[in-house]
Amino acid sequence: MIDQRHAVLSVQAMGAADAFAIRQGRSGGALMDAAGGAIAAAISQRWSPRPIAVLCGPGNNGGDGFEAAAILKALGWPVALFAMKPVAELEGDAARAAARWSGEVQGLAACDPSRFSLVLDALFGAGLSRPLTGEPARLAEACKALTVIAADVPSGVHGDRASADGPAFSAALTITFHRYKPAHVLHPGRAACGEIVLADVAIPDGWMDAAPPTAEHNHPDLWTVPGLAIDAGAHKHQRGRLCVLSGGHGASGAARLSAEAGLIAGAGYVTLLCPPDALTECAIAMEAVVTRAFDLEADFAEVLDGHRAQAAVMGPGAGRNEPTRRRVLQACGQGAALVLDADALTVFEDDPDSLFKALHDRCVLTPHAGEFSRIFSDRAAREDLNKIEITRQAAARAGAVIVLKGPDTVIAAPDGRVRVNTHASPRLATAGTGDVLAGLIGAFLAQGADAFDAASAAVWIHGEAGRQMGPGDTASGLVDLLAPSLRHVRGLQSRKAALRRLTQPER
Repeated sequence: MIDQRHAVLSVQAMGAADAFAIRQGRSGGALMDAAGGAIAAAISQRWSPRPIAVLCGPGNNGGDGFEAAAILKALGWPVALFAMKPVAELEGDAARAAARWSGEVQGLAACDPSRFSLVLDALFGAGLSRPLTGEPARLAEACKALTVIAADVPSGVHGDRASADGPAFSAALTITFHRYKPAHVLHPGRAACGEIVLADVAIPDGWMDAAPPTAEHNHPDLWTVPGLAIDAGAHKHQRGRLCVLSGGHGASGAARLSAEAGLIAGAGYVTLLCPPDALTECAIAMEAVVTRAFDLEADFAEVLDGHRAQAAVMGPGAGRNEPTRRRVLQACGQGAALVLDADALTVFEDDPDSLFKALHDRCVLTPHAGEFSRIFSDRAAREDLNKIEITRQAAARAGAVIVLKGPDTVIAAPDGRVRVNTHASPRLATAGTGDVLAGLIGAFLAQGADAFDAASAAVWIHGEAGRQMGPGDTASGLVDLLAPSLRHVRGLQSRKAALRRLTQPER
């Protein structure tokens, strides 16, 4: 069941939601009143009255602009309104909203954005599926150095694909309504939105019957982190046994980051499985993590069995070679939960189907965009699909959870569930941070978490740690920030649980 508080809508679904709201007795005009009021409120809360140009399109987005302009004018703002169409040619709710505007209406050609302190873009919003042309395109270019507020989605940005095919507005503030659209959570659309305000326009409960969301916005409300609360009688072997495959001599650093992250994330017993030539360097570098050499010719399923592994991380620093490929396939047959990252994915570039046939539903694949394109080349090239749909299809094909990393990390399960994570930092774009994420996921899997929730929790906590990184911090510094991030999540979830207890009526 999709949690409505964190739902992400497709553009088409939002149209259905509007229709459903109207059927339930909340008129389109009432929705427009609420939307225009939300836009005006967001603007007046952030800026004092100053000259503002309001650009209105021919449809409902333009109607929202007329409504916001009328409210701002009543609040004492100097407002100039520019419209694509004469008021006499507007129809429906847009015409009714325009009738509330008592000032002059000029054509878009009369607008010189440089004369204004702020520009409200209420031209097209999320529903536009073609590139901007003519005056809207001119204004998008003319506003690049100005402070723009966007109604719903910056005009020119496709609400579903989260990209632009031509000129597009770039906003400092975007006000959208009821639920996020893909462009609000996926890049590059998200970057064009600036600060995003999600306004409640009182669409009635039950809207999902007509407009099912496409995904969830990842958040601690949606999952529970295993291991945050520990039974008094617990011992380390009850808290999950995680094995991490190391690379050879001189290539063990990535796996060591994964192992250390796994230990911090609560796995009770973490073993770094080393090729014999890397054992000494790993043993010297690691204190709390157990280091063990393994027979390079052994069946890796038997190696994992010998260490009673409940989960394993494979790929960081493992090497793009036949032994890595063989060990991954053997591990898939062993049955433990698996996190496959980096080399454990790229090594299947020429034969991804052999990997997909071996995977099971407790496997989590964590590719970045380049690795994803190598093993899902037919999906990655689909320009008609956004990252949500591309990842959803990939998870279904692989039969495993996919974590497609990036500033808008998408987590997809084989059954079609998807979460989008925007709780992160650009400072995570540095070598080794993905290895830390793999260790986090592995630790949660070892403690018994469902693969989809383990991945979702790890991505959010990893992002929280990334938000605490400062200039000069590296992946090693990120590891040090995991414990505070775990404590932060525990605090969030504890406060929410306490609030639920306070608000539940006594029986």
